[in-house]
Amino acid sequence: MHALYPISGNPPTWGHADVMARAARVFERLTWALAINPTKPYECPQDVRLEMMRDYVRHLGLENVTVAAYQGATVRFAEQIGAGVIIKGLRNQMDLQAEMEQAFGNRGINDRIETLVLFTQPRNGAISSSLIRELALLGEDIDDYVLPSVAQRLREYLPR
Repeated sequence: MHALYPISGNPPTWGHADVMARAARVFERLTWALAINPTKPYECPQDVRLEMMRDYVRHLGLENVTVAAYQGATVRFAEQIGAGVIIKGLRNQMDLQAEMEQAFGNRGINDRIETLVLFTQPRNGAISSSLIRELALLGEDIDDYVLPSVAQRLREYLPR
């Protein structure tokens, strides 16, 4: 079965990569997709964030994972690529509420595509892309939260 794991990836973190790797063990094929929101500002361009995601896939040696980008409804992208499941990673109750609302909306569009929740590893529960950006802006070390190549690229795009 083919699954879709969408993220905004601003930047992609070890928390995202952990959920992606665990989903890749469960599903025959996994598309790890960068969700593009034209109203949201991003520190790094789309092509750079996609390359960051590919870095994780290469680093983890996952041959059944492809990286893609899409704009629009996640469930429509799942239909387009033939994915029967949308993977969501949860850190806390706030994530649960937001993801439930999205899952209900997706079911209203296509009730044949399921949403599967994977809980984050405890060590990744406090990691967020916004926290990583803030730490990087302050000049703090972020190597525990992202791949070194991701940290380097992120710093290249942050204001000095």
